[in-house]
Amino acid sequence: MILAIETSCDETAVALFDPACGLAGEWVHSQIALHEKHGGVVPDLATREHLRTVAPLLERARQTVPFEHVSRVAVTHGPGLAGCLAIGVAAAKSLALALRVPLTGVNHLRGHVFSPFITLHSEAPAEFDARLSALLPHLALVVSGGNTLLAEVDAQRRIRVLSTTRDDAAGEALDKGAKLLALGYPGGPLIEKRAAKGRADAFDFPRGIGARAELDFSFSGLKTSLRYQLEKMTPTEIEARMDDLCASYQQAVVDALARKAALALDRGTPHGAYRSAGLSGGVANNQTLRAALARVVSLRRIPLLAALPRHTGDNAGMIAFAAWADPSAQPADTAADLAIAPGLELA
Repeated sequence: MILAIETSCDETAVALFDPACGLAGEWVHSQIALHEKHGGVVPDLATREHLRTVAPLLERARQTVPFEHVSRVAVTHGPGLAGCLAIGVAAAKSLALALRVPLTGVNHLRGHVFSPFITLHSEAPAEFDARLSALLPHLALVVSGGNTLLAEVDAQRRIRVLSTTRDDAAGEALDKGAKLLALGYPGGPLIEKRAAKGRADAFDFPRGIGARAELDFSFSGLKTSLRYQLEKMTPTEIEARMDDLCASYQQAVVDALARKAALALDRGTPHGAYRSAGLSGGVANNQTLRAALARVVSLRRIPLLAALPRHTGDNAGMIAFAAWADPSAQPADTAADLAIAPGLELA
């Protein structure tokens, strides 16, 4: 049984994972209400909230599965906010020492890459290795508030980064757009809600910069384009066309993501074509994005593995799973050796 802790940003999360049968329990404390009035995550407030809530969540986990069944402790050690990561790592070190079990530091981004495979494992744990092998190489699209990237998972489950964003992440672009539109926080879900009632072709916003053959993303120009558009409109006009503005802005983000994913799939890998594609990260909950990527993947006759909604944001389920499924997630020599890595990269 693997006990995992996630505190990289503004969610405190704990999970228990048994390789023989899957996730045995997941507990999350959200800080959205705490940060909403500030328009975004305040690191000091997030750190204090983790300090307040991590112990009660661990107690809830212990009441579900006695900790004598835990054979390993896993924790997100990067990337993320330094203070937030420190709370989780300190708690994990204490548990590992008290339980006398190994401690594994898990890369939060690699957790996102592996999260679409959680459902595959839960369907037939004993057959997971064989079923996963049939889906590799795999193209991963990770889309969150802080990261937007494409990566290849090869037959040995090694990860190779294909592209990242040159500036803003997709989730960041949605949050900044929502702020310009005075919609509030978190911006992505609020834009999606208004977009459902609007026309996606009402405004012509840019779909990124650079040559169409490039895989890198860019969203800073999109935010600037929205600001210029709003400067041409009166407050009354903005409110009257809010749904159209949201739909068009969201569609520009989705089109850029889908286009780059399609390009990567068509290029393939050095060893042949991709056998599957994955979608993960907080923005993966966006239904317009899911539908667009499903169309891209369907045209290429490969399966799309999308992370479950509860595994798209910051969660400990994916950390526990990655500690087991990712070959790079190895236990530290001693608990004291594990350090936080706020700027940790995917690969």
